[in-house]
Amino acid sequence: MEYKTIVYEKSERIATITLNRPKSMNALNSELLKELNHVFAQIDFDDEVKVVIITGNDRFFAAGADITEFGKMKTPGDAHRFLKLAGGVFDRIEEMEKPVIAAVGGLALGGGCELTLACDLRIAAENGSFGQPEIRIGVIPGGGGTQRLPRLVGITRAKELLYTGDVVDAQEALRIGLVNKVVPAASLMEEARKMALKIARQPGEALKATKMCVNAGFNMGLKSALAYESRCFEMLFATEDQKEGMSAFIEKRKPQFKDR
Repeated sequence: MEYKTIVYEKSERIATITLNRPKSMNALNSELLKELNHVFAQIDFDDEVKVVIITGNDRFFAAGADITEFGKMKTPGDAHRFLKLAGGVFDRIEEMEKPVIAAVGGLALGGGCELTLACDLRIAAENGSFGQPEIRIGVIPGGGGTQRLPRLVGITRAKELLYTGDVVDAQEALRIGLVNKVVPAASLMEEARKMALKIARQPGEALKATKMCVNAGFNMGLKSALAYESRCFEMLFATEDQKEGMSAFIEKRKPQFKDR
């Protein structure tokens, strides 16, 4: 498939997706969401990819959903169809076995912020900013903002951001736990790739199991989550990488993982 609104690259077991609607500040419209859905579906089944980076440009990651497209929506049914598309993309990112890193420069607002919330990790440039300003135009976040944001920063802080529509800068986002680290804008992609390479060097099955345990367990009671974790731990004893990893530890040498 030839992409018009994103750029897709792959190297060193890392897939990089760059949002590419500069004239619209990378606003999320149906075309872009469909292309994201397609590329993530391809990545999900690509054994050559272990980690994904999604980014924008140095001035904006994504400034929200495309209000021009929203202006053409006349009924709740129209809104439902758009949100089903957007929500499906965000769920795919969150539920896929491979870790996804959002590298955020500039604005990540509304749907753009919700896109980052669906990712596993977030690295922000010093000029990065985050917010859910939907309240200011008479709606609420519809792509997971009212649900994923409280799970990341706590319910009280999330309510403040959702009720006021305030935008926070990168340092405040770091302070409240919304991002993992803040880096100079010029080194954003270098730092994102450095983290992605570090993750990509880990044994693949254990990496998948870790993401699945954290995500699935978060929505279970503690007892069920612990049981799920135990089953995943046990299943890894059927992998070559588990045997290699433990042998290398005992023999005091560097492991040579097969899936890395």
